[in-house]
Amino acid sequence: MKKRGEVYDLYWYFAYERQNIFWKKIRGEYFPWTNDTILQEYKFCNSYRVNDRVSQYLLNHVIYNGVSYSDEDMIFRIILFKIFNKEETWELLVDHFHDVTLQSFNVKEYSLVLSYARGSGQSIYNDAYISCANKAYGYDNKHDNHLALLYQMFVVDKLGEKIAKCKTMKEAFFLLKSYPLIGDFMAYQLVTDINYSDVVNWSEDEFTVAGPGAVRGIKKCFLDREGMSNEEIIYYMYEHQDEEFKRLHLPFKRIGNRPLQLIDCQNIFCELDKYARVALPDLKSNRVKIKKKYNPKKAKINYVYPPKWNIHL
Repeated sequence: MKKRGEVYDLYWYFAYERQNIFWKKIRGEYFPWTNDTILQEYKFCNSYRVNDRVSQYLLNHVIYNGVSYSDEDMIFRIILFKIFNKEETWELLVDHFHDVTLQSFNVKEYSLVLSYARGSGQSIYNDAYISCANKAYGYDNKHDNHLALLYQMFVVDKLGEKIAKCKTMKEAFFLLKSYPLIGDFMAYQLVTDINYSDVVNWSEDEFTVAGPGAVRGIKKCFLDREGMSNEEIIYYMYEHQDEEFKRLHLPFKRIGNRPLQLIDCQNIFCELDKYARVALPDLKSNRVKIKKKYNPKKAKINYVYPPKWNIHL
């Protein structure tokens, strides 16, 4: 395997420096938290996916909100939230239906609420990643196709029961991606989020999927992969993280005693692709700019983690 050394080392630097920013925020320090002007100016995800704002909202308000749900309701809640991936949309539904469960789920009523919000100029989808938008169920509106998908999954096919019985993340992944509107990347994100709950306890180090951004980052990192797949490259990074941080004299501070997981290593490749657009502009890809500037949020995050991880900040 032939690495592009400058970019390969930048991967580990980015993971280290972005994690430093996280810890400085936790300690209550003030912006800019880093001398890196690119990290000051542009928005980047955390080194640990679970620390991102939307993931923390999912944990605080969807999964561990103090209410006990059946396994099927919990999986339904997680998938519905992640399809839209937007806090305001979740709160809109909770306000109208008091809670989001299979019992309260009515396609026509949910559609009316979401259609009214859209008509009022409210964005109901997060643009962090683009949910598939074809008319798989014959509707003109994207959200109506997604509501029909949820109905098929949970009311007709009893998908919640099936996923709760899955022994591995990979098994659940293939169940999810068998549905229209759910591609490889979305299915991987969904199984990762379901695994945050206590419904399942899948191993995190047996399965990963490289998203489009990660593929771009991997191409920038490696000149010759000698036949290794994108997923094998991600696993390589996961296995070698400690020695690489040590080699580069980067004292990476974990959350708890949790190393970067496969999902995190995958995400860091995506963020590296973005970072390199500014740091190394001669490395061409089909993306040349970083879309989002960093805009500090005033609302503080109450960081919580799945109890099975035994992490306390």
